[in-house]
Amino acid sequence: MQEFFDGMSTFEQTYWIIALIGSAIFIVILIMTFLGGDMDSDMVADGTDFEADDGGVGFQFFTFKNLIAFFTIFGWTGVVCTGYDLSDGVILTISVIAGLLMMVATSSLFYFMNRLTEDGTLKIKNAIGTVGEVYLPIGANRTKTGKVQISVQGSLRELEALTDENIDLATGTVVKVIEIVSAELLLVETLSKNK
Repeated sequence: MQEFFDGMSTFEQTYWIIALIGSAIFIVILIMTFLGGDMDSDMVADGTDFEADDGGVGFQFFTFKNLIAFFTIFGWTGVVCTGYDLSDGVILTISVIAGLLMMVATSSLFYFMNRLTEDGTLKIKNAIGTVGEVYLPIGANRTKTGKVQISVQGSLRELEALTDENIDLATGTVVKVIEIVSAELLLVETLSKNK
């Protein structure tokens, strides 16, 4: 390896070192990602927060993975460019632009992937107006809490319910949600009854 570096200028050696170190760290990150490793630690440099976790909200440009991507592409672009008859300034400019483009591409990828994820949190207000079926009997005039099965936000849910009807609502009765009584309690009314 020493013989390989001896025939190079300091400028070329610097690019090779950056490329090899960046690639080694990138491979470690890739292996840890596939093995389920977590890189949740935050790093602070010059007062700027560099978050290692790309799963956050919003467009994150300065993350640990983005910096590694920058230096890896920066280094390999410099290595390739040193093989051509270009000045050091041109090589440096091309390398920086390539590294920044990789950071933008990586940040954009994670940003748009985060926007595609669905939030499975139940928003109980979305239940108002939905039609469902009584699962566990509900007592008349709010005397006994029962359960209803309704489809909310694309999934079937069992939620507790009360009614202002004058009769008990038996299992299988078709009901409509008319109000939210509390965080997990619905008020329902009869639409029709099973035969």
